[in-house]
Amino acid sequence: MAISRDKKQALVAELNEILANAKMTVFAAYTNIPVKELEKLRRMAREQGVGIKVVKNRLVRVAMSQIEALKDTDTSTLKGQVLYAYSSEDEVLPAKILNDFAKENPSLELVGAFSGEGASLDTAETTDLAKLPSKNQLIAEVVATLLSPVNDVTNALSGNLHALLDGVEAKANS
Repeated sequence: MAISRDKKQALVAELNEILANAKMTVFAAYTNIPVKELEKLRRMAREQGVGIKVVKNRLVRVAMSQIEALKDTDTSTLKGQVLYAYSSEDEVLPAKILNDFAKENPSLELVGAFSGEGASLDTAETTDLAKLPSKNQLIAEVVATLLSPVNDVTNALSGNLHALLDGVEAKANS
């Protein structure tokens, strides 16, 4: 069913806003995936702050051409039945969610991605991106690394203090 010109313009305007605010947009080809499974993907993505959009590739190209950062991005891989996952908060999460879903549904294949700055990623780079830890995991690892010396000093001082107290207690008991 064809959609009217007004609806197409509204979709392009919505896509402009989504793509302009997205840190990363990942796209994946899908075939023969039941609607129930796609709804499950959307629900799972929504819970983590990622949006999923199924829209004609031509409309995405039009929207990208209107955004300064994305106007020169390679769109040659936008072919066939494609869905788009985007996030304005995390660069890794859209790829991770689609990759995890693709493990359960082999009909979904990561095709590529483009960043908010206009960098284009191919399938291999997108798959590698999906394997990275999430932003929160990376922050937690950095904090743990920074706190490690503090914890080591605290443990060392605590151990010496316990030994001193044990010595004082032994002297008091004798």
